[in-house]
Amino acid sequence: MATFQLDIVTPEKTVYSGNVNSLQAPGVDGGFGVLSRHQPMLAALAIGQVAFVETGGHSRKLAMSGGFANVSRDGVIVLAETAELTEEIDVNRARASRDRAQARLARKGDADVDVERARASLMRAMWRLRVAGVE
Repeated sequence: MATFQLDIVTPEKTVYSGNVNSLQAPGVDGGFGVLSRHQPMLAALAIGQVAFVETGGHSRKLAMSGGFANVSRDGVIVLAETAELTEEIDVNRARASRDRAQARLARKGDADVDVERARASLMRAMWRLRVAGVE
């Protein structure tokens, strides 16, 4: 199977760089897949799971909290706000974040609660837990 270069970067670091067979990503308009020689495109990414298959058939996943994917003839560059590979996810921290967001949402009538921010925090935490395979 033909491969392409995948680079996943955040403002802090390069999370992944290597050749892959395929990529699945959560676009804001719906999930999409990329194979080698995909038509060039630019896509806004949502909070969710990115999955890819490395050369040799090893599947990998990561949790991301939005960004952009630039698909070109040379490969794919994912510019993510945050991204964590499965093995990097701190499950206890993700659970604590989920619990804090749920507590804030329970108080959504309070003037000091930013409901949209709490919902986004809850979504990020739930995706981190789902990608880690614990919930």
